[in-house]
Amino acid sequence: QVQLVESGGGLVQAGGSLRLSCAASVSLFSINDMGWYRQAPGKERELVATTAGGGSTNYADSVKGRFTISRDNAKNTVYLQMNSLKPEDTAVYYCNAKRYSGFLRRDYWGQGTQVTVSS
Repeated sequence: QVQLVESGGGLVQAGGSLRLSCAASVSLFSINDMGWYRQAPGKERELVATTAGGGSTNYADSVKGRFTISRDNAKNTVYLQMNSLKPEDTAVYYCNAKRYSGFLRRDYWGQGTQVTVSS
């Protein structure tokens, strides 16, 4: 089992910054991919950014150049630095961990943290 605990959400004005943290209950070396997803009211959950064990990263087009995902393996923690925030970034942000075993994939989710960007 993998438990994920997010923190760092809040209310910020447009153009501001926030840093989200996701602390995992296990070593990040035992997880294949870590990532952040978000879900705005009335919309489906969408990928924001991911980081693989080898260090590669992937971003949604809407956040490229503004958001940065990083990991601290010693602290079993993944971060999402969000700069130049826009009102459309308002959503509940969820941390995700993926473990692969052969053709099987298991997803783990945090409880979510609210990010609200005012105009």
